[in-house]
Amino acid sequence: MNFELTKSQQMIEKAIADFMKKECPPEYTRELDQKKQFPDAVWQKLADNGFLGVAIPETYGGSGGDIMDYVLVIKEICKGSIAVGFGFFLSICFGGKSIGLYGTEEQKKHYLPDLVNGKCKFSLSLTEPGGGTDIIGALDTRAEVIDDHYIINGQKTFISGADVADYFITVLRTDENSKKKSQGISILIVDAKTPGIKINPIPKMAIPAVSACEVFYDNVKVPKSALLGTEGEGWYQLVSTLDNERIGVAAMTLGLAEGIFDLVVKYAKDRRAFGKPIGQFQSIQHYLAKNKVEMDAAKMLLFKSAWLQSRNKRCDVEASMAKYYASKVSFEVVSKAISIMGGYGVMDEYDVGRHLHAAKLFTLAPISNEMALNYIGTAGLGLPKSY
Repeated sequence: MNFELTKSQQMIEKAIADFMKKECPPEYTRELDQKKQFPDAVWQKLADNGFLGVAIPETYGGSGGDIMDYVLVIKEICKGSIAVGFGFFLSICFGGKSIGLYGTEEQKKHYLPDLVNGKCKFSLSLTEPGGGTDIIGALDTRAEVIDDHYIINGQKTFISGADVADYFITVLRTDENSKKKSQGISILIVDAKTPGIKINPIPKMAIPAVSACEVFYDNVKVPKSALLGTEGEGWYQLVSTLDNERIGVAAMTLGLAEGIFDLVVKYAKDRRAFGKPIGQFQSIQHYLAKNKVEMDAAKMLLFKSAWLQSRNKRCDVEASMAKYYASKVSFEVVSKAISIMGGYGVMDEYDVGRHLHAAKLFTLAPISNEMALNYIGTAGLGLPKSY
């Protein structure tokens, strides 16, 4: 085993850390949430510095990195700003990864260079009013073929970043007569400006700079060339994307935890009570020491799942483990930081309290931690399904 990052990975990690310090100071990230404003200015700078193409092949304008490079970048971004990191994750995971895996050569040439250059953003249009995790049972959005087009009708909800996305990776049913519910599902790349699409942002507390939206499809007409992968095989394609999604969420939440942890350790060293730094008190030391142990354990799970995927090995169980544990640890780190900082922990100027909602969000989404445990139990331990 070798736990050391390569020189190239060390350079990437340092480059994005330096970028975030320069371009995303606390005042800016605080303003994004206050104004509920997507970080468009930073988005273009991420592109200009090559970070949007970190896991895109060189053929399409990227730098040809793998999932480990992607993990390092997203973790460091979220250490400085969970809003910027969330926006990055949505496009690179759902746009870059999905098209990279299943797109035709024409689709890759059309979409990936624009993604690398910051000219387009993606959002996954998956969850429906009837269910998220149970998407197979809840999937009511339909597409029928008329001549050389698909006609889409249906409704999606809790679609992150939909109001700023240029394209939706839309999951829907194209065959009503499939023998299995997991069959007959397809994925279409849909231009967000296509007539018949209506987008309604939903007010929320967690990461308000990146909205959650309802998306309505009313006789939306898209060409057959919009099909991503094989018609009717969309669910099986989506599974690979969801492994990447869980690894990405683990990286995001670990980055959030590390950023808050660095802040509260400094606070514990500087803040004095009863004539000494509060970090000298055993209870405070135990809080922080436990957090450090848990973050390092989460990092090992994250790196293992990314390592497996980078070598095209099965990683579904490990990805679920990493997502479960990193999000759990992130919430614990933020909660303890507020306890240590007391009243200052909920003041805007310290940027801790406002992240509690974000940390909690990722224990619920994109798959709840309870469902992640269910999956680990069935796929990892061979136990019968509980659902």
